[in-house]
Amino acid sequence: MDCSTSPGVHPMALPCDSNETSYLLPANSEDWEGHGTPDFVYRQEELLLEGIQWPRRAPGLPDAPPPLSRFDCVLCSAWRQRMELGLFRYHLGELQTQTLPGAVGFVAQLNVERGVQRRRPQNIRSVRQAFDPEQFNFNKIRTGEVLFRLHREPGLPGALQQEDILVMINVSPLEWGHVLLVPEPALGLPQRLLPGALQAGVEAVLLSSHPGFRVGFNSLGGLASVNHLHLHGYYLAHRLPVEGAPSKPLDPGGRLHLLQALPAPGFLFYASGPGPELEALISRVCRATDYLTDHEIAHNLFVTRGAPPGKTSPSSALTGVRVILWARKSSFGIKEGGAFNVALCELAGHLPVKTSQDFSSLTEAAALALIQDCLLPPAQAEEVQAALVALTAQEEQESFQK
Repeated sequence: MDCSTSPGVHPMALPCDSNETSYLLPANSEDWEGHGTPDFVYRQEELLLEGIQWPRRAPGLPDAPPPLSRFDCVLCSAWRQRMELGLFRYHLGELQTQTLPGAVGFVAQLNVERGVQRRRPQNIRSVRQAFDPEQFNFNKIRTGEVLFRLHREPGLPGALQQEDILVMINVSPLEWGHVLLVPEPALGLPQRLLPGALQAGVEAVLLSSHPGFRVGFNSLGGLASVNHLHLHGYYLAHRLPVEGAPSKPLDPGGRLHLLQALPAPGFLFYASGPGPELEALISRVCRATDYLTDHEIAHNLFVTRGAPPGKTSPSSALTGVRVILWARKSSFGIKEGGAFNVALCELAGHLPVKTSQDFSSLTEAAALALIQDCLLPPAQAEEVQAALVALTAQEEQESFQK
């Protein structure tokens, strides 16, 4: 791994001060069953706001990356051990990566194994499809795939009921550190976003001191391959277009913004940190995803550190958390033929490409064409925008009445 101070520094390449070994599996696989699931309990002060930035590009400025947080150390060491033990479908080497020439700044990566080895998607026919215990779900994973249980310290401020979240490896990883965040699997929750799950995802981003740790969600019809509630989390040691893309407010209170820049217009929600502002954001986002689900509209969501809404730029400081929501055409079944499938990371500007030929020939124009083919027709997009603006106004009125 590259250990320089460029934006390409990967968390797996950085030193870790943590000596915690309880998150590692015993050396003997026969002892794994008795290992149990260790707890990762975090405190309010571990939600990091200040000083998490990409290293400066200018020469002569030795701006070292920040030390890894306790969360990063635990996740990376446990994830690396599972890779060494062969618990993934393939061994993930260092991925060939390029930034596509053009205005967008797409980050393309060649990941042939994921295209070939990943589990076949389930037979999904509706964005609102019920959970089916007979299909593959996260109650059926192998011992050792769960890294830890993530939950807040009891008594932390927050109106939302905090759910325990299992953090487990994605056995077909996009990148190093690719995990799934799964609310208690035994509940059998379908792939419909819930506030407690989103809160855990946003707080996981804040627990990481690496600016490239992102979290996302694919709805059914939005290329979720398993109908059992889960979010994705992974490290990508590159800036993405959505971190600083400009936006315009859609309501007078500035609670809902439209991300106007390429690769795709999306709804932008922003909070400068934990507390009431973040709780309100989570409630607002889940109202929006509930509307989309109830109206059979597929969607993808991406959580990243980013700049405040407005006239921002790709180099803007990462002062808070951006949550971007895209409504899109439903896509059911296995998609073949394209250089990549369009889901949460592709809409954010990260393109995991399936073949060497596509990787070497892919252009910004071709990537944009693939992405824009998945977006809603203009009339439907305007209808969705009007509905979300109305929901925001309704929420503002309710909070005023309180």
